[in-house]
Amino acid sequence: MNGGLYAATICPMTPDGALDPEALSAHVAGVMATEGLDGLLLNGHAGEGVFMSRDEQVQVVRTARQTAPDARILAAVSAESTVQAGDDAQAALAAGADAIMVFAPFSWALGADPRAIIAHHRGIAEAAAGPVYLFQGSVGSFRLAYAPEVLRELLQIESVAGIKEGSWETRAYEVTRRIAREVRPDVAVMASGDEHLYACFCIGSDGSAVSLAAVLPGLIVALDRAVRAGDHPRALAIHAALFDFARLVYAAPGHMAAARLKACLAELGRIPRDTCRAPTPPVHPEERAALMAALRPCLELQP
Repeated sequence: MNGGLYAATICPMTPDGALDPEALSAHVAGVMATEGLDGLLLNGHAGEGVFMSRDEQVQVVRTARQTAPDARILAAVSAESTVQAGDDAQAALAAGADAIMVFAPFSWALGADPRAIIAHHRGIAEAAAGPVYLFQGSVGSFRLAYAPEVLRELLQIESVAGIKEGSWETRAYEVTRRIAREVRPDVAVMASGDEHLYACFCIGSDGSAVSLAAVLPGLIVALDRAVRAGDHPRALAIHAALFDFARLVYAAPGHMAAARLKACLAELGRIPRDTCRAPTPPVHPEERAALMAALRPCLELQP
């Protein structure tokens, strides 16, 4: 399955913060109705996976699989414990996921021994016994971005099939891409810096896995197609609109991105409400208005 265009979906919730399977199914169906979109990334940062139990993560995967039986499904695991992450991976694959994406434990922002990073990924890969995708963190995410020598070691894991490349910096993206091409040319390098998709697509990408595709799936597909066709005026117009919207969605504090995406989807009537799991607060009305103002030009460009 390797590359392709994936939407990192949100997870609709009831007013009391419980999963809303009916709303999730409608969200998945709406996103996957987009021609050219290959699949879904579930239970990631935008999907609030870190706030969910294993049973809830499984329910999300199972609901998505039932709703979109032909979609490729990447299921994120982000537990601090290797054993727990491995068990989460097994459960997600059993529920219908095609592959696992390993997110770095947040504690690694304080620093992690390279041996621990390698062992964590190897342990999950062995437990999953299926395709594994890496997540290369932003250069601004403290120590969550893997150093080149660590990335080289991670690419030695046989079941690694792709990288969600979230460096959010063109130079770092190119370094990751070159290392992958040198060490494992079969591994897909998928852009995920939403503000920089145009640059990444121009440099060379095997697809993308971004949460903006949960709101603007058609525009992400259109950007990819425009770059591949050499239609750079069209691609630049899309980039300009996406940049203005993305910089608000991912503005500090970054943990509010899921709430901002949900606020937009609720305003558009695509989900019933913008409830997030505690302790994430709601988006202020002023910020909501700014998000919608930046979103409108994107909607006008979307096929």
